[in-house]
Amino acid sequence: MKKTIFTGSGVALITPMNPDGSINYGCFGALIEEHIEKGTGALIVCGTTGESSTMTDDEHRECIRFAVEKSAGRIPVIAGTGSNDTAYMIELSVEAKELGADAILIVSPYYNKASQRGLVASFTAVADAVDIPIILYNIPGRTNVNISIDTFKELAKHPNIKAVKESGGDINYFARIIEACGDDLDVYSGDDCMTVPAMSLGAKGVVSVIANIAPELMRDICALCFKNDFRAAGALQVKYARLCMDLLTLDINPVPIKAAMNLVGKNVGGCRLPLYKMSDAALEKLRVSLGKAGLL
Repeated sequence: MKKTIFTGSGVALITPMNPDGSINYGCFGALIEEHIEKGTGALIVCGTTGESSTMTDDEHRECIRFAVEKSAGRIPVIAGTGSNDTAYMIELSVEAKELGADAILIVSPYYNKASQRGLVASFTAVADAVDIPIILYNIPGRTNVNISIDTFKELAKHPNIKAVKESGGDINYFARIIEACGDDLDVYSGDDCMTVPAMSLGAKGVVSVIANIAPELMRDICALCFKNDFRAAGALQVKYARLCMDLLTLDINPVPIKAAMNLVGKNVGGCRLPLYKMSDAALEKLRVSLGKAGLL
């Protein structure tokens, strides 16, 4: 059995920005402290929600370094190091390890539309190059490639490949991965709305967007699941279902979550182009959802 990287709610941490678009490290540090204080299980930095696709190389490395130093071993730091260029993915993964990251998250190469054999070769090349735990990231809605069950089974044989963040939106796929890979590959939900059903099947937790604004909520939902109190966990998820959906559908992630954080006074700034601010109508819908959820 492989060692589990984290359990419960891991936050897909946003990257706060100053008005000029530079990274606001003061706010970044305050968010990290908040998550440690409120029991978040892991920090996932430089992922989709962290806007890694618009970071320079220096910014990407500095965000990882900053998160590692700020957290100071109090919470696992998982660095997003995925790319559509395997050589660059290896380079960034090696550097993440050198910077002190506890694990890395690597998304399926996007745009290239790699074959399943190509996915195995690419992920294996990264796993051979670093000796820290790896979480695969399956999000076919963004990459146009779905990691197959047979590919998961093959990759799970590698000692450094520990888990998958599954964001395909199909609850049966969670069951099939768990059935096929067992203890060789931990599964995390990549969608807040799938947390309770996924954990009822054996998922270890969630990589959460809504935890940016409600860390206690996702912490408590996961804790209830671990106690096998899925009725209570489900009731909490139902209470916040509209907000979770709005954070997914009112605009492209992370535009809505950053807008929500600004509405409640966290002042994390906007997103970098080509992501753009929400329309007034969408912002008003988000404001209403936050109010109904008791967050505003």
